[in-house]
Amino acid sequence: MTALRPARAPAIAAADLPAAAFTAAQPIRFEHCDPAGIVFFARTFGMMQIAVEDWFVAGLGLDYHGTIRDRRVGLGYVRAECDYLKPLRMGDRLDLTVLVEAMGRSSIGLVLHGHRDGEPVLAGRLVLVTTDLDEAAAIPIPADIREAVESYQRRCAT
Repeated sequence: MTALRPARAPAIAAADLPAAAFTAAQPIRFEHCDPAGIVFFARTFGMMQIAVEDWFVAGLGLDYHGTIRDRRVGLGYVRAECDYLKPLRMGDRLDLTVLVEAMGRSSIGLVLHGHRDGEPVLAGRLVLVTTDLDEAAAIPIPADIREAVESYQRRCAT
């Protein structure tokens, strides 16, 4: 029997990421770790979500919580994956850099590069979809969000 070995996301050194890219720093705490003292894999997705929320506010200049709560625009995920390159332990600091990989009619593909002291430790991919929360259906990315994401992409491309 042959083991399944999917392709890993490329490990990119922190120094090689675009200077304009948004990075969220998160300390690794006791609550993030499993009994072996290593970050429990599911907690990584919670940390990526925090980075995305912070990116909306600080990187895009948008009100993440107001978009959901007041405008009733959902910002959920239809896909989430992560390649773990090195273990993270309590006391480490995870720097998660958000890059836009693609944009569709109602979806935004994000890549999150995780580093500890500049060394790659994880690479995550999230596909965010905009939805009408009252209708529970996908909607086109609202114009202000699309414009902010496209502007961010341009800043990161230079």
